[in-house]
Amino acid sequence: MIFTARIIAWRAGLQRILEGSPLRKYSSITGMTLLLPIGLVLWTEMLQRGSLISAVEWMLKNTTISMFNYGIYITLFILVYALVGRFVVAAGLSALLLTLAALTSYFKSSLIGEPFFPWDLMLRKEGLNIFPYISSFSAASKLLIILLCIICIFLLRIIVPKLSLPLLVRLMFGLLSIYVLYAVGVQSTWAGKLAKELGYKETVWNQNKTYTDNGLAAAFIMNVKHTIIERPEGYSKEELARIADSIVTIQQDRAQSANGVQDNSSASGRAEVMPNVIFIMNEAFWDPMLLPNVSFSEDPIPTVRGLQQQFTSGYLLSPQFGGGTSNVEFEVLTGLSMSLLPQGAVPYQQHVGDSLPTLASYFEDQGYYSMGIHPYDGWFWSRNRVYKSFGFERYKSKTGFDNPQFKGAYISDEEVTKSIIEEVSASDRPMFIYAVTMQNHGPYSKPRYQEHEVQVSGELTEEAAQILQTYTQGVRDADKALGDLITHFEQSGEPTVIIFYGDHLPMLGEQYSVYLQGGLISSPSAWEWSLEEWQRMRSIPFVTWSNMPMEKQMYPALSYSFLGSVILDELHMGKPAQFALGSMLAKKLPAMTGALYVDAESQLYNKVPEHSKSLVDDYLKVQYDLMFGKRYLADYVDGTFIRKTPLEGYTLE
Repeated sequence: MIFTARIIAWRAGLQRILEGSPLRKYSSITGMTLLLPIGLVLWTEMLQRGSLISAVEWMLKNTTISMFNYGIYITLFILVYALVGRFVVAAGLSALLLTLAALTSYFKSSLIGEPFFPWDLMLRKEGLNIFPYISSFSAASKLLIILLCIICIFLLRIIVPKLSLPLLVRLMFGLLSIYVLYAVGVQSTWAGKLAKELGYKETVWNQNKTYTDNGLAAAFIMNVKHTIIERPEGYSKEELARIADSIVTIQQDRAQSANGVQDNSSASGRAEVMPNVIFIMNEAFWDPMLLPNVSFSEDPIPTVRGLQQQFTSGYLLSPQFGGGTSNVEFEVLTGLSMSLLPQGAVPYQQHVGDSLPTLASYFEDQGYYSMGIHPYDGWFWSRNRVYKSFGFERYKSKTGFDNPQFKGAYISDEEVTKSIIEEVSASDRPMFIYAVTMQNHGPYSKPRYQEHEVQVSGELTEEAAQILQTYTQGVRDADKALGDLITHFEQSGEPTVIIFYGDHLPMLGEQYSVYLQGGLISSPSAWEWSLEEWQRMRSIPFVTWSNMPMEKQMYPALSYSFLGSVILDELHMGKPAQFALGSMLAKKLPAMTGALYVDAESQLYNKVPEHSKSLVDDYLKVQYDLMFGKRYLADYVDGTFIRKTPLEGYTLE
């Protein structure tokens, strides 16, 4: 009773102070509205940067861009205030939303080296995949303290009066706020000019630097424009006709050169020998023996090591680190490049429409049975829809596995090997299979296996050693599953080609702790890495195997986008449209991501080198034409392939 009475008394006192007269009320609202965003800027930058000192230093050194962030926050708060009508509730909701954004950016940057982008909001359930990695006591304690602070803000509504505004005023301010946020997001003429005058500078290829230099609010909202894919300069039907002539020339040169070697195609263009073509993208597969400060009791990947000596192999330059598997699939299957899309984009979620020409649809046209296999939920990354758009005949997800063996939380790699063998044995047509494994998905912080065949040692903390030990056993199991698959086809004799690789380096601890302690990199901050370190942190080994005669090649650096062209050449098959153009680009610029480009002489660049710009521009126009444009290319080359619609009999398991 006494406590309740005091609350009532405090509320009455505050009401007299804040709402004693209309002038006092609106002066109070104005004053607090102007002050609140200062606290929000400091709060969110502290969370995003992980330090109050870093946040204060940034605000003092970058006063004009700090004011830009302040303007965004005050506009957002006014919009929320206009919607809910109560000052404290609006303050609490604004703080909650911005806290979630800042924490997401902090953890995402710490774990996979990318900040929080506007298009991350489209990930739906996939976005929750990051939470198992946030398991340390320090992270949990931070979250608890922040949650308590937000709760305290909401509790203020018990003693602070409503400080409400008339409905007409709320409507006016709400509409004005929406207009301002929209104008800044799409960078209208006045908003873009203002941002530039206030010091906004974007480093497109390094969004971590963009967020660090410009602040969370400014970088986030200015990235909204990148969700709108702009038409490349010079894109037209005439320009695509010119590029098509180049593609036809590439295809003709390939056909002529094939006359000088033992070709695998008949007069009709279809292969005389049609081997099974099996792509296996093994979750987070990488060679842990590349860590210079770590020793292993034995080689965890003897099968892969042997294939590197006998068959075509090399290193793929991944567009991702620690996650974003679907983006790697996108590059391999479509022959298109993530480097030509905004950093952080997810084509499976954002850009894949009803159909897109891919390796799956191409092999279908050649008489193959195309199938996707992934022992996880079919909805993840929208594969159930995307695989249909890609021209697959069938997609087998987790529900298609009958009583499978699990290793840890996921279906084992050995089960995927068994599934591939069963599907090939049951098919009366040669198969094109794209299999994505799941067993070695992170996090690796908790023990997963009862036994570890390979022991790790070196300059590692106990936590780092545990993480690497768990990961290494998963790699060992992946290597064994690959060996079992090869043994089967060696014994069966059925013509088969296997392509095996990982999608990205694994997320081994917060702020790259295992890589840092293992000596692979020199800094926990990705934007401080040298180009050589970027290459090390994005290079994934790939190997091939075949029971048919195939020429051995070595690729020191290769984009996933160009892997399909390499395999089609190995099979002496024709290369359609974008794969043909990609093969030409790969001769000059074999590997490219938004942050790193590697030319044929193994020179490293942080942007497209001059000698390859014209080819990259052509490649960009083709990519835009196929994904967003009119598909003019189909009028001049490979029309059937480009215009092919999804199969009516597509089956989802």
